[in-house]
Amino acid sequence: MNDILITGSTGFVGANLLPELTENYSVLRLDRAQSLTSDHKIESLSYDDFWDKIIEAQHYIHLAGKAHDLKNISDDSEYFTVNYELTKKLYDRFLDDEKAQTFIFISSVKAVADEVHGELTEDHGADPVTAYGRSKLKAEQYILDNLPDDRTVVILRPCMIHGPGNKGNLNLLHSIISKGIPWPLGSYDNFRSFLSIENLCFVIKEILEGKVSSGVYNVADDGALSTTELVSIIAEVSNKRAQIWNVPKPLIQMIAKVGNVLPLPLNDERLEKLTENYLVSNEKLNKELGIERMPVSAKEGMIKTLKSFES
Repeated sequence: MNDILITGSTGFVGANLLPELTENYSVLRLDRAQSLTSDHKIESLSYDDFWDKIIEAQHYIHLAGKAHDLKNISDDSEYFTVNYELTKKLYDRFLDDEKAQTFIFISSVKAVADEVHGELTEDHGADPVTAYGRSKLKAEQYILDNLPDDRTVVILRPCMIHGPGNKGNLNLLHSIISKGIPWPLGSYDNFRSFLSIENLCFVIKEILEGKVSSGVYNVADDGALSTTELVSIIAEVSNKRAQIWNVPKPLIQMIAKVGNVLPLPLNDERLEKLTENYLVSNEKLNKELGIERMPVSAKEGMIKTLKSFES
């Protein structure tokens, strides 16, 4: 019997988590094709072979999923096939596995809300707009409707994950500031929550050690970063002088309106994304873990991520 069964091990989260897991656990990783090599700590298996065999594991970590398509070209059914159907099938397998003790499902804050007014807590009513969010929520609901009494089932809702080699959705901001281009949106005072890959891996390992009870938990770094603070951090890491212009909001909004018609760098949709607040509370998770703060601060994690793109 394997200690851990994991899906999505070749993704960004999985690639960072797997080396840490193999320090203390034997791991079976599932892949769409049995193309991954195995060694004494890691066994690889295709999904087809897994469904056809009786395989036991103590802990199930479900990372695999279809990520949100920023270009909006994916069919809605693709999200539900991967994010709901696959999750349901794997969770049913977990329930049938008499040796299994823990199931960890990586959902998303987008299963709850695409826009946040105030701070997002686990008590916030779910009203996802995108197919990505709706498919994640449907998977959550199936799991919560079928909770076993004698096992640990944890649903994690991370906000934007980043880490060395992955800037998340900060590509546009990084490309502007690292080139020394002035940031014209200094008059906007908005804040966003982020999640460093180190903190996410820490949380998952704590769950495996039995330090978290069944439930739904937001996962975020402590505190939040303003966009102007992000601009300053990017400039510092890029050895550029932060040029933050406080252009009046009415002028910015007028330019964005023009950008709706002409091919300008700014339009209404992009302005909203660059200036919206998205604050996520991790208070419930920190309290459950018995910690005051996550191991890596929001600023420290962001600096590590951005430095990886300068080397």
